[in-house]
Amino acid sequence: MKRSWTDLGFDVVNLTLLTLLLLLVAYPLLFILSASISNPVAVSNGQVWLWPKEITWRGYEKILTDRSIWLGYRNTLLYTGLGTTINVVVTLLCGYALSRRDLVGRNLFMLFFVFTMFFSGGIIPLFLVVKQLGILNSVWAMVLPNAMSVINMIIARTFFSTTIPNELLEAAQLDGCSNTQFFLRIVLPLSAPLVAIMVLLYAVDHWNAYFHGLIFLTQEEKFPLQLVLRNILISNQLQADMVVDVNLISERQLLGESIKYGVIVVSSLPILLLYPFLQRYFVKGIMIGSIKS
Repeated sequence: MKRSWTDLGFDVVNLTLLTLLLLLVAYPLLFILSASISNPVAVSNGQVWLWPKEITWRGYEKILTDRSIWLGYRNTLLYTGLGTTINVVVTLLCGYALSRRDLVGRNLFMLFFVFTMFFSGGIIPLFLVVKQLGILNSVWAMVLPNAMSVINMIIARTFFSTTIPNELLEAAQLDGCSNTQFFLRIVLPLSAPLVAIMVLLYAVDHWNAYFHGLIFLTQEEKFPLQLVLRNILISNQLQADMVVDVNLISERQLLGESIKYGVIVVSSLPILLLYPFLQRYFVKGIMIGSIKS
């Protein structure tokens, strides 16, 4: 089929804009990776643009020989795995229940949930609640306060409302299927894109979380990775400030630059590796919330 000049022009403009967008996204990632293994002097002088200069692994050696890094990885994996599981289970159950038309008062429940998106008690009441529950300085303090995101619940509710027809439920009930069996055997297998996008969104949030660890955790052995990396940067800066010798100050500052870029790579790599496995579900999952139920 012969294409018109308008179609060809649209393709050219579209590809050009997408190429520019790709460069805007990919270049910072390549620069950080190159800077993390380049000579800090070359980075400071602006000599590193795309490819590394005078490759050195001192920053990574400093990071990976620190025992707290591995403890942080272990803790973050625990918080991410447990927290994401709780988030997905609670979100799917709540979203499915609110999508059912036979749920009495579902609009009132939705009003309560939406209200929390605009108003909250603040940090101090949250801290007091966590303390009164007796979960301060424990793994539960990292996963229970954010057990569900209202936005993600609305996405799940919209998906169930638009994807699971009532006729399917009625047919299942005629065959003697209970609500629990219908949800586990029919709804969940049909909701693979939704589950994938929920896992991805919640896992990224947990992996990058550090604020709850900052206010709820007191033992360094329980710190998440992001908090550990923050402390490494701060301690390295303090050590540089305390040194009297000018040459040592310069060396410490340059090493701090390598560590700064290195910790970005170390903390971001697992999430970047997760995206390709969920990419086919990502677009479909993101489009779920754009459909009005």
